[in-house]
Amino acid sequence: MSSDILVQGDVPPPASGGQPLLTVKDLSVEFGLRGQKRVRAVDQVSFDIRPGEHVGLVGESGSGKSVTSLAIMGLLPKRGSHVSGEITYAGRDLLTLPRSDMSKLRGNDIAMVFQDPMTSLNPVVRIGVQLSEVVSRHNQVSKSEARDRAGDLLRKVGIPDPVRRLKEYPHQLSGGMRQRVLIAIALACEPRLLIADEPTTALDVTIQAQVLEVLKELVADTQAALLMITHDLGVVAGLCDRVNVMYSGRIVESTTRDVLFAEPRHPYTGGLLRSIPRLDTPRGEPLVAIPGSPTNTLPWTQGCGFAPRCPNAQDDCRTVPPALVEQGPRLLRCHHPLDPAAASAPAELAEAFRKPRPEETS
Repeated sequence: MSSDILVQGDVPPPASGGQPLLTVKDLSVEFGLRGQKRVRAVDQVSFDIRPGEHVGLVGESGSGKSVTSLAIMGLLPKRGSHVSGEITYAGRDLLTLPRSDMSKLRGNDIAMVFQDPMTSLNPVVRIGVQLSEVVSRHNQVSKSEARDRAGDLLRKVGIPDPVRRLKEYPHQLSGGMRQRVLIAIALACEPRLLIADEPTTALDVTIQAQVLEVLKELVADTQAALLMITHDLGVVAGLCDRVNVMYSGRIVESTTRDVLFAEPRHPYTGGLLRSIPRLDTPRGEPLVAIPGSPTNTLPWTQGCGFAPRCPNAQDDCRTVPPALVEQGPRLLRCHHPLDPAAASAPAELAEAFRKPRPEETS
């Protein structure tokens, strides 16, 4: 998606200081049954979200973004998954919280917008029932009050004729309307923390922009903290004030939105920025892609996970694991970051990713 559409409008100002609402510290998630080799999907991830702050978690598919969000929500399967580290919400450790207490928090204090409305909405239950059920579950209201609240929510997310839509099933709505229903469900109880996991993946560009605008306005109205999970830095530009870039289960760069877009330092961040289609690109100019795939990686215990795809990789990148260290206004995990003078130069950065890797020419 072109970032030119999504940057329109004001981005929420950075949150003020104070205690974090959510703290994720050294979070690791492994999958595998007993006797089998475990696969680590999330590897020692740490970040904070303060009240009212909008934070982006960015990376390609397979980088561990969604698994991180499911761990926060307590929705990972008990069998075959192992979660370690700390997840603290408003001073409460979510990983040790009893299931009954977590159920009270989920949907009320912490809510999530999932990326696929067709699998998130119950196909055999009317929209009105699914919306009013959330309201009734966390608030002591009558059925009629819950239904009125459901109609108001549909109106807020821009669905016309909400009274009629409440009686319909998910398959009777368009993709954009279904995604709006999911946003309405997530914000029904005005949560303090909203997690949006690729909320516009299956929508066309025009509907994506509309849905994101609705989400931005509603989050601003409720003053909720937002964790936006996406692969598209154009989405981050229009919604977030701080960004965590994730690759192969680890955060590789973390800084404010303005610093990241003005001067990306990690080659992976630079590659993501260069892969965004632009309206000012000359006609016929090919898109710039990061070579290889997310599966082409090294174990972080051996070296840099991005080394097999990186235009700046050298011998130490394949033998010495890089640490996440503070470098000026950012946290960076890289032995050979982009030159600040050339990091924001599109032509030079594009050319770096077009050059064949040494192993490709051998």
